[in-house]
Amino acid sequence: MTIAEKLRLASTSLFGLSIGDAFGETFFGNEDLITKRLIYKELKPGNWNVTDDTVMAIGIHNILAKEGKIDQQKLATEFARNYKLDDYRGYGGTAHTILRAIGEGEDWKTVSSCVFDGMGSMGNGAAMRAAPIGAYFHDDVETLVTQARLSAEVTHYNEEAIAGAIAVALAASIVIRQPALTAKEFFDFIIQHTPDSDTRSKIQKAATLPAHYDIRTIVSILGSGVKMLAQDTVPFALWCAAHHLDSFEDAIWTTVNGLGDRDTTCAIVGSIVVLSAGTEHIPQEWIDQTEDYRSTLFFNI
Repeated sequence: MTIAEKLRLASTSLFGLSIGDAFGETFFGNEDLITKRLIYKELKPGNWNVTDDTVMAIGIHNILAKEGKIDQQKLATEFARNYKLDDYRGYGGTAHTILRAIGEGEDWKTVSSCVFDGMGSMGNGAAMRAAPIGAYFHDDVETLVTQARLSAEVTHYNEEAIAGAIAVALAASIVIRQPALTAKEFFDFIIQHTPDSDTRSKIQKAATLPAHYDIRTIVSILGSGVKMLAQDTVPFALWCAAHHLDSFEDAIWTTVNGLGDRDTTCAIVGSIVVLSAGTEHIPQEWIDQTEDYRSTLFFNI
């Protein structure tokens, strides 16, 4: 496969990610109103802006386009640059600290590895941006795992966050490698190559939960990103994706009904399912309302 073809797949993943991200972000607000909108599938009118999920994934895409691999120093610089362009995109508290420090010239590795008393962040921010890496390196699992790890470490040095990023990248990979795969095949591949971790254990649990379970039951078992950790975000997102690989719309509606960190869970699911269902199955209305990431200052290739 040519570099151009690999980058096209990464771009497709980023596109699905941006739609899911912007869609999910519109479902924060008054609880009663959100519940009503979910029941009747009412879209928020007007423009839907993307959040830090998309902005950081754009950074990944920019580096892949320029370097053909994850260069950690250049990725750190890219993240800090995009953060400085607009830091009101919903970044978490730790992300603010890390990206400001990198932007001020501090060593990314020192900053990333020192947060949380030297444990590093186990947040879901590394996973939310990882699918384009899986799309780009879909034909080489060993390289994919290495590259996903490198991408995570820049801001998330904890093994749980790294495992989450690897799992999401693997999910993007397998839906390209094996069209029309079953949920079991999807999970088996991810579990086989994800590092041993609590995140992996919860993905194993997700694999046992049937498609017909009520979303509230799924959330009670897996979480839905309320803690904004890899462990309570990635397993849920993978369950939502696994059972809706042929329908982007159904996948996203299912995911957002789980509430929680809904821009991030929808971003992850969108970044995976777009590679199996195809962009042609994304509702045009959603596309029209979503901020075009290619028109932002963050996108610079």
